[in-house]
Amino acid sequence: MNRREFIQAAGAAAACYAGGCAAGARRLGADGTTYAGPMPKDHWPALAQSALDRLRAGGCSYGDIRLLETRSQSVRAEDRRIAGVSERYDGGYGIRALYQGAWGFAASADFSPEEVRRTADRAVEIARASHTLMKTPVRLADEPVHRDRVTTAFRIDPFSVPLEEKCDLLLEVSELLHRQPGIIRSRGSLWAQRDIKHFASTEGAVLDFDLLAVGGGFGATAKKDDDFQSREFQGSNVRSGYEHILAADLRARAPQVAAEAVEKVAARQPEPGKYDLVLDAAHLALTIHESCGHPTELDRALGYEANYAGTSFLTPDKLNSFRYGSPYVTLIADNTRPGALASTGYDDDGVAAQRWPIIEQGVFRGYSTNREVAGAIGESRSRGSCRADSWSSVPIVRIANVGLEPGTETLESLIGGVENGIYIEGRGSYSIDQRRYNMQFGGDAFWEIRNGKRGAMLKNVIYNGITPEFWNSCDGVADRNLWSEHGFTNCGKGQPGQSGWMTHAASPARFRQISVINPKA
Repeated sequence: MNRREFIQAAGAAAACYAGGCAAGARRLGADGTTYAGPMPKDHWPALAQSALDRLRAGGCSYGDIRLLETRSQSVRAEDRRIAGVSERYDGGYGIRALYQGAWGFAASADFSPEEVRRTADRAVEIARASHTLMKTPVRLADEPVHRDRVTTAFRIDPFSVPLEEKCDLLLEVSELLHRQPGIIRSRGSLWAQRDIKHFASTEGAVLDFDLLAVGGGFGATAKKDDDFQSREFQGSNVRSGYEHILAADLRARAPQVAAEAVEKVAARQPEPGKYDLVLDAAHLALTIHESCGHPTELDRALGYEANYAGTSFLTPDKLNSFRYGSPYVTLIADNTRPGALASTGYDDDGVAAQRWPIIEQGVFRGYSTNREVAGAIGESRSRGSCRADSWSSVPIVRIANVGLEPGTETLESLIGGVENGIYIEGRGSYSIDQRRYNMQFGGDAFWEIRNGKRGAMLKNVIYNGITPEFWNSCDGVADRNLWSEHGFTNCGKGQPGQSGWMTHAASPARFRQISVINPKA
């Protein structure tokens, strides 16, 4: 299939979706009614109330329902060709029932009134069965009853942008990358997702959501002799419209990315030893996620994830006393920040979004919590960090939008204060133990620092350390002019596994005498 035929075929598929015949979109109700494509949203409130009525009749002290419709699209390019286009619709609902302190959950993709009632009854039945094995009853923290609507602000609907325009953008970027001698591979992607959700609870909460998110990026791989090295433009994922993609100006960034990939493959790697590190915001986003975000999920600290994702060294006895980092380190959880991925107005417990300190001038101050676990540390209200990744998933505690607060330095002053060090940009490989204590991180691009000046490019840089020792070595953070946000859509947690979304922000920061190892040894 040539490019024109491909575009025509993909466009026909998109048109079919708009007409309600997308694959996987057809739902057959128990009464024989066929629903093609998205469900009429005006039916949702009545379906929700019928489910809640069944939960009350079943003796539940609490229950809720989330009806969700998701539309997603992705376009991928590889080596001057379009490698894949995906257009997906998914819809269904999940119902939670709390019976005498025990949870039950059931979900279905059948929106018929009969099936909604049956699904609610199954949730009650599961809760009753769970009650027979329950050790400690669940007690939900109080939350005001909210009735609201949340909509992502955007200027350009990404689903209205012609597929041909998106393909042309990725192909042009790929062509620009391959113009650089030494580039042997290229890749790029664009994606968008829209979630329409209706939440209702037996407490009287009624919340409607129309949430949009977009993202995109690209990379190039260079070869020299028997070595391969890559450089990426890691575009941020945000709650916005296609205007975010246009503002990123992928075409303009491509030549530099390609040139740095070629420079990187010819670079030397540093000798193992202790170095001062200056880390850019994109790199710090991953470090914050793994060594600050996960250890401050309260369910992990209480042992809920011990058999799968691990626990946390930040146990509740350390709250408000443990020296996690230096006085330069203040980390704020903020689910109210516009555009950030965890900023959805309310979580899947129906709790309003909030802002609170995780680390304050180096001292451990707070966790991400939900209504179930907040009381375990004596808090009367959840922090609003309970989210599920689909209608068929149980909501669990997820990392908030956690960001490193800006300091007073500039990038030049951070580097200027280093005699022998390394400047690191972007995300790379990482490894961290199950308690989030011993850690190891790579990056995407590296430069040596000698006598306060950034020098030649390096490659194969890996540093390691112990989480609190690493953050206590921080002695400077750049100001807000260099503060930037970086969204994650692949945070794994839970059984069955779920993929969480959140955004981490930072300004560049400096860390003293960090151990750099030789990954080729």
